[in-house]
Amino acid sequence: LEKEIAAKDQRAHEQQKFYPDLSGEIAGAVSKRSEPNLDRDFDTLDEPVWVTVKRDLNTVGAKFGLVLFPTQGNQSLLRNWDLWGPLFICVFISLLLHSSEGKMGPHFTEVFTLTFFGACIVTLNIKLLGGTISFFQSLCVLGYCLLPPGAAAVLCKVLTFASEQSSLLFVIRLLVTSVGFVWATYASMAFLAGAQPPRRKALAIYPIFLFYFVISWMIISHSH
Repeated sequence: LEKEIAAKDQRAHEQQKFYPDLSGEIAGAVSKRSEPNLDRDFDTLDEPVWVTVKRDLNTVGAKFGLVLFPTQGNQSLLRNWDLWGPLFICVFISLLLHSSEGKMGPHFTEVFTLTFFGACIVTLNIKLLGGTISFFQSLCVLGYCLLPPGAAAVLCKVLTFASEQSSLLFVIRLLVTSVGFVWATYASMAFLAGAQPPRRKALAIYPIFLFYFVISWMIISHSH
């Protein structure tokens, strides 16, 4: 028995020579990253709050970059979904379109409710058609893709404050809003197209098209 135990210890010692211990401090590796990696999970238990918030903001900014420069087949926005970016954009657009007392236009709660429940209805349609993504993944994509209409709303506000209302100004606002609408629709389909059944893509695209069209119509109608 003693000989067998000694032989096992000898084999274990020889294995350690070929397979060294590779364990290390994960938190230290996380703190040295300068750019967010959307394909990795983060351990935030042993780091300062500001480091966590800063990394989350960088991650949201990286996802905004994916929307501004969408590419077919890039699924990072689906794999690493969050609702912070969509919430920020919805609140931002609602504040821009909010009408003060005595002026015609929607209120903050009306714009926010329409945007939120509109995205939920589009997501429910995707699921009913057999989409292979989760409910919150779809909400994440639809919310982040509101960035181009949000930028169009800002430009329309700037144009409104810069000069008086005229036909030329309306045409420019219409062009800016149309670009934001097309960009949002194209970006959302770049992320969601692969999750739709091939024979039902048209049925999935139409509600997305209608969702961004309604948001863009509110921007062109009430951004003055």
